[in-house]
Amino acid sequence: MKVLFISLGCDKNLVDSEKMLDMLGKKGYEFTDFEAEADIIVVNTCCFIGDAKEESINTILEMAQMKTEGRCKALIAAGCLAQRYRDEILTEIPELDGIVGTNSCEALAEVIENALKGKKESVCEDINLVQTQHSERLLTTGGHYAFLKIAEGCDKHCTYCVIPSVRGRYRSVPMEELVNEAQLLADKGVRELILVAQETTLYGTDLYGYKALPQLLKALAKIDGIYWIRIQYCYPEEITDELIETIKTEKKVCNYLDVPIQHASDAVLKRMGRRTTKAQLIDKIKSIRKEIPDIALRTTLITGFPGETQEDFEELMEFVDEMEFDRLGVFTYSQEEDTPAAAMPDQIEESIKEDRRDAVMELQQEISLERCENMIGRTVEVMIEGKVADENAYVGRTYMDAPNVDGYIFINTELELMTGMFVDVVVTGALEYDLIGEIKDEYTK
Repeated sequence: MKVLFISLGCDKNLVDSEKMLDMLGKKGYEFTDFEAEADIIVVNTCCFIGDAKEESINTILEMAQMKTEGRCKALIAAGCLAQRYRDEILTEIPELDGIVGTNSCEALAEVIENALKGKKESVCEDINLVQTQHSERLLTTGGHYAFLKIAEGCDKHCTYCVIPSVRGRYRSVPMEELVNEAQLLADKGVRELILVAQETTLYGTDLYGYKALPQLLKALAKIDGIYWIRIQYCYPEEITDELIETIKTEKKVCNYLDVPIQHASDAVLKRMGRRTTKAQLIDKIKSIRKEIPDIALRTTLITGFPGETQEDFEELMEFVDEMEFDRLGVFTYSQEEDTPAAAMPDQIEESIKEDRRDAVMELQQEISLERCENMIGRTVEVMIEGKVADENAYVGRTYMDAPNVDGYIFINTELELMTGMFVDVVVTGALEYDLIGEIKDEYTK
């Protein structure tokens, strides 16, 4: 039996998908990338914002056509949308044969087997249940980098966010399990670990009574074969001096932090349920940059949150202009049912949200181009991602670039390079978000 597996949403969802793929592979299932060849189709869904919900629903509906037009015998929905709307989608999409919730990945094979017997099943265990981690995975990232999910759920309860209701309370994965999983990844050839969670900086507080991310980083850095370790999703108020010192001193830990701040107006931050003020954000950013001058800082923002005035937005623009983030992404506010923000007065028109988003991104494009141009002449270490088709050129990433969200460096060379190699590159040109460079010498790592 051949399975087509479609993973939507965030990197944390991708980790779940890779583990489910490994479980199915051990049960004897084969995999295909072609809808027409699939006997079973699994869609691992997302529902974080409206666009993600729409993509998930549309994907399920498209795959439902394969029940009538193709050879598909079982269509399964997994993940966040399946957890949140399990009753509705089973009713509204009769072609669906099963549901697997966010905390029920281990049940996928059984749900498939029952579906093939004509029995529809919805398995959505308690989202706060602490599960034993399945350490092995079928990597879908090319094998040279992998995401390591260090915790599940969230306790922050920001007023716009549905994550606590679909992923449960914050639950750290025990350190020994993570080190074991990372060792297995290194044994498969993974050279970069990217630590993810809904909130990485609180790692260990529920298990050990203190923020144990620095200790985890030091343990992971001891693994042979791992060359880079990258941290994402660090809430600014939880970033400690100890964490900054660990990033600064551990050679394998990239001088890179993803710090989602969402806004800079105190009034908006308060309505969002965030735990920082604008002044605290400025102090934190300046402190990090003082300790680690070459740190690459990424952030995400939301425009059009309920009650965001023109003055609030202008304050946000001034903040972005002053802080000059290395990497920045913007979402328009998504009104999610059953969240406090959805019931707030002064909801903002979509066109205004989008105009404000576009204005921030235009400003950031100018900042990014200037920062890229300042890189010209510098030598940077680059991980090779692959070859540019039909050209004597390769694409790679520096320590400043996380896969899928940040920029690339394009390298002109006649040398034969392999994905996952590290090479020293001289930056010779700059685009708005990307760099151009040449191999410094033939030395690779």
